[in-house]
Amino acid sequence: MKMNKKAQEEMVGFVVILVIVAVILLVLLSFLIKKPSGEGVENYEVENFIQATLQYTTNCEDYIGFLSLQDLIIACEGQEKCLDERDSCKVLNDTLTGVIEEAWDVGQQSAVKGYKFKIVVDDQEKTVLKEGNETLDYKGAFQDFARRGTDYVISLNIYY
Repeated sequence: MKMNKKAQEEMVGFVVILVIVAVILLVLLSFLIKKPSGEGVENYEVENFIQATLQYTTNCEDYIGFLSLQDLIIACEGQEKCLDERDSCKVLNDTLTGVIEEAWDVGQQSAVKGYKFKIVVDDQEKTVLKEGNETLDYKGAFQDFARRGTDYVISLNIYY
C-alpha cells in the first residue's frame, strides 16, 4: 500500500511542475507575440515636436540676433534675407529638413514609414516637406499662430 501512495504523490508533483512550466511558457509567448508598446507615435509627441521645433534657433541672423524657426518662417513669408545675404526660405527648408530627419527615423525597418510637414500661410500651402510612404495609420498635430495680421498653421503627420 505504501508504494502505491508514494507513486501517486510523485505523479501529482510531476503534474504540478508541468502546469507551472506551461504557465511560464504562456507568459513568455504572450510577450513575444504582443506588439511592443514603444513602436507607435502618439499625437502629443508630434505636437511637442512641432512646438519645440518652432523654438529651435537657426543659423540665420538678423540685426537683433539669431532667428528661431518660427521667426524664420515669418521672415521667409516676408521674403527677407539673413544678415549674411542668404535667402531665408532656403535656410528654412534646409533647417527643417535637418531637424526632421534627425528626429524621425524613416524607413521600412523603422516604426515610422513616412512624414509630411506643412506650413500654411493664410490658407495657402507654402512649404511641404515629405519623405517615405503615406499610410492610413498616422498620428498628427498642428500649431497655429498669427503675426503681422497673417495666420500661420504648421502641421506634421507621422505615418507608421
